[in-house]
Amino acid sequence: MLLARLLSKIYKKNGIILIDSSEQKYICGKPDLNKPVTLKLLKKDLNWKLVLNPDLNFPEAYMRGEIKIENASLLDFLNMTFENIGRGEINFSGYFIKKTLHTWRYLTNYNLPGKSKKNAEHHYDIGEDFYDLFLDKKHRQYSCAYFNREDESLEDAQQNKINHIIKKLNLKPGQKVLDIGCGWGGMAFEIAKQSQCEVVGISLSENQINYCKKKAKELNMDNQVQFELTDYRKVKGKFHRIVSVGAFEHFGKKFYKTFFKRVKKLMTDDGICLLHTIGSIDEPGPAQSWIQKRIFPGGIIPSLSDMVVPIEKTGLIISDCETLIHHYDKTLKAWLDRFMQNKEKAKFMYNKEFVRMWEFYLASCSAAFKFRDLVVYQLQLVKNFTALPSNRRDYIYQ
Repeated sequence: MLLARLLSKIYKKNGIILIDSSEQKYICGKPDLNKPVTLKLLKKDLNWKLVLNPDLNFPEAYMRGEIKIENASLLDFLNMTFENIGRGEINFSGYFIKKTLHTWRYLTNYNLPGKSKKNAEHHYDIGEDFYDLFLDKKHRQYSCAYFNREDESLEDAQQNKINHIIKKLNLKPGQKVLDIGCGWGGMAFEIAKQSQCEVVGISLSENQINYCKKKAKELNMDNQVQFELTDYRKVKGKFHRIVSVGAFEHFGKKFYKTFFKRVKKLMTDDGICLLHTIGSIDEPGPAQSWIQKRIFPGGIIPSLSDMVVPIEKTGLIISDCETLIHHYDKTLKAWLDRFMQNKEKAKFMYNKEFVRMWEFYLASCSAAFKFRDLVVYQLQLVKNFTALPSNRRDYIYQ
């Protein structure tokens, strides 16, 4: 069986038992035979579909309940598999298909304002109650947390992330701050509380903006923090500080230069921008086709070189670059644990297939951040060398 041979090549460490739809068993690698991780295929066509395009067909089959995993959770299985694959590709055919689709998508996909809004609505407007099933209770942060300790709670780690970014912005009372992709407002409200700055948050999700405006009134902060349903390309005015957390992944490679040109135009001469984005440590490559299809239409993960070239062309200066490693896999695992504890609620809101889709999304991303090419980049950008108080990081750690 071709799939069994492929899996046997993958599992250089540990292994699994593969059982196809006709109950034929195959030993792949060196599984623990006392309690082997077992992969059961319930449909015959998976024998070739998982060889042809595993990146797309495995999660699709898992969603439909055509794959079962025994003696391990989905996350355990993916961690073991991704640890064996490392930064390589599962097989050439899957990579070739992914590369071809990526090239076609680059040529045909334009994240213009209308398309960007539609893409944002697909993911972020599925319901506030849904995100409360797994995000932190304090700020509802839907981006990588910052863990100072292994045993830290998700709430504390998300507060750490916000504090870390605020320090890098080196805020002064009375400054104007723009939050591009403000989510549910947690970052904007904390900036306003900690620095006495005026903050404008923007998003393309109507649900998020309505929530933020309501929250601002509840906190009596609607005079200090304002929110707008708009695209970053339509923002006007000048801002001393610009922050963007988890939005850059949605802009599309063709618009990176547009984004950085807009940031430069919106910043004062002594302004600072802090860009927090998922990134790849590898050279530019194809996107994960299933994530684009099911979770983030129009989304793509940039490599560092994808960002550096357009930054240089706009004349902005990268004054600091920090790579966060083994923070997002912990964040995603925390989200996954909470989601699975509330899966019956999610099933009641939607259906079984939706729950399996989100389980795979959270688990696969956690495993990818742990063992493959994904990290988080925090880029600090300025127009002039004099925008920062010193050439050291003292102001961040004080």
